[in-house]
Amino acid sequence: RQLDPELQKRMGAASCASTREAIYDAELVRRYNGGDEAAFAEIIERYRERIFLVALTFLRNRADAEEIAQDTFVRAYRGLARFRGDSSLATWLHRIAVNLARNRYWYFFRRRRHATLSFDCALTPESDATFADLFATGEPGPDREAVSGEFTALVSTCMEKLAESHREILTLRTVLNHSYSDIAERLGISVGTVKSRIARARTCLRKFLVEACPEFTAESAPADW
Repeated sequence: RQLDPELQKRMGAASCASTREAIYDAELVRRYNGGDEAAFAEIIERYRERIFLVALTFLRNRADAEEIAQDTFVRAYRGLARFRGDSSLATWLHRIAVNLARNRYWYFFRRRRHATLSFDCALTPESDATFADLFATGEPGPDREAVSGEFTALVSTCMEKLAESHREILTLRTVLNHSYSDIAERLGISVGTVKSRIARARTCLRKFLVEACPEFTAESAPADW
């Protein structure tokens, strides 16, 4: 089907802009590897905000995202001499940031930080009242904590066994709660493909869970786990 001329024009402009950016980035890499430290400072300036937003998407915490952004550029500084240009500089930095942010997320996930909020937190910026003022003590017993901790560790271990594409799409959908359309746009695939990939990823994850806990079967209800 014929594309709308205006859409074709915008796509062409975006492609040209991307090409110019890649050429300019390649020159920055060449300058840095030639001993020009100012070139790396410019790389940071060009990509700092984008890398921060990538990390923030995963971690939902500005302080953690800022730390991941810093770590990304530290890794880039150490590895830029080995950067071969197989992908664009933007893609290379994005990949470093995603890997660091995902590792940090699962570090917190294993410790249940994603599901906790300090009772010492104020209810509002204008109030001295805390969440502790709203709730009576109702902490789970040691047996419940042990079971939850073991299951969380099991899921985390099995997630690490998944293929990277499966781990990424399950993280986006199940952990970060992105919609199918958001995931489709992010990965550049159709919504139907997103759903089929998620189904395959869940099947693989359940297979690893069953291998780790043979007392359950692939047909076990989620509550049984």
